[in-house]
Amino acid sequence: QVQLVESGGGLVQAGGSLRLSCTASGRTFRRYGMGRYAVGWFRQAPGKERDIVAATSNGGVSTYYSDSVKGRFTISRDNAKNMVYLQMNSLKPEETAVYSCAAARTTGPIADKDEYDYWGQGTQVTVSS
Repeated sequence: QVQLVESGGGLVQAGGSLRLSCTASGRTFRRYGMGRYAVGWFRQAPGKERDIVAATSNGGVSTYYSDSVKGRFTISRDNAKNMVYLQMNSLKPEETAVYSCAAARTTGPIADKDEYDYWGQGTQVTVSS
């Protein structure tokens, strides 16, 4: 089994920053190691589809960003700690959403949400104007 838990969400003013964390655990994770999993961050606003924000390859060498967050968000990972991070700067009110991390046992990075096998419950990010 693989469990993903997000943290770091909250309320921030427009232009502010937040750092989200995704912690991985579980028997399957321990068996293969964090370095075998590509990880992505997604967000879903009320009434909208879940969209890719950023993704990282299993080793962290390759990354993917949606056009809307390029230059403002940074995805990183620490495989020794089973952690993946999303640093979000210059946040906008329209980026208010539930942010979730997802993992797949492949190289990556992966932008397609249907290719991920494991999902966290998500953390709420609210950006006030």
